[in-house]
Amino acid sequence: MAENIEDLTVNYEEDGILVVQEIDKEILSRGSWTTILFRYRDFDKTTQQYGPDKFTIRRYQKRNGLYQTKAKFNISSTAQAEKIIETLSRWLPPKE
Repeated sequence: MAENIEDLTVNYEEDGILVVQEIDKEILSRGSWTTILFRYRDFDKTTQQYGPDKFTIRRYQKRNGLYQTKAKFNISSTAQAEKIIETLSRWLPPKE
């Protein structure tokens, strides 16, 4: 949990190893309900390397001064991410 939106992360360390490495994040909405899109990758203990990029959308609620995770959606593959982009591009009007 964090007090500031900028401090929210998906980085996760286990036994001194960063097993989830945040690469980037985009804050989609701010306020008492905050939505963030994260780009991250997992550490593969077998190969001792990080795997391919993954994406997750997290929704946080600020209560008692701290942001708490309330919902999350993991985009399971690059193909799924591309399909989401394609569909939203089709649904949204073109920018002028």
